[in-house]
Amino acid sequence: MIIHKEGYKSIAISVIVFGLINVLSFYFVSPYVPILSLLLFIVTLCLLLFMISFFRIPSRKLTIDEKAIIAPADGKVVTIEEMQADEYFSDKRIQVSIFMSPANVHVNRNPVSGEVVYSEYHKGKYLVAWHPKSSSANERHTVVYQHDGKELLVKQIAGAMARRICNYLQVGQAANQTEEMGFIKFGSRVDLLLPLGTNLQVKIGDKTKGGVTVIANW
Repeated sequence: MIIHKEGYKSIAISVIVFGLINVLSFYFVSPYVPILSLLLFIVTLCLLLFMISFFRIPSRKLTIDEKAIIAPADGKVVTIEEMQADEYFSDKRIQVSIFMSPANVHVNRNPVSGEVVYSEYHKGKYLVAWHPKSSSANERHTVVYQHDGKELLVKQIAGAMARRICNYLQVGQAANQTEEMGFIKFGSRVDLLLPLGTNLQVKIGDKTKGGVTVIANW
């Protein structure tokens, strides 16, 4: 396991805060209320370990398959429905939504290989990630891949806790399946808009692993 580059600053700040709190606690709290000092140490250590864990990139065998659409994120499938596209596309699409809790790995990966034909950031609200309107109302970044004549849209959507969406793709770039497309800090959601008739391989409630789980076949 390694730590993602987006976590270096956050972890460094967390280590400094952890050290300051516990040094002050050792000198000013521990002599009078040692149990409180111990409790502060345990709580702050747990928070520091959570911060480190949040930015982890676990070692895993990634799935490479040109006929498959691979999960762009770890999480839980919370939506599978036919919907009217409201960005880039003007037709109906199958929406598959993956909810990412703060405990999930938050690296986002390219679900397919292909050319990036659209990449746009949108300011927005911070509704809870499972809210029906979060897909169109929340802060988000939308990417469209063109693969073998077909197009796939992926939205990185901020949640109530998420305050920064990172996306590394630019229009015209050649994207490789399972390589990093971006990162979302804290709880969030990723939507995929698939062509009608796509052969889905997941159902609501399924757990996904980014870069591993097959969402659908073309």
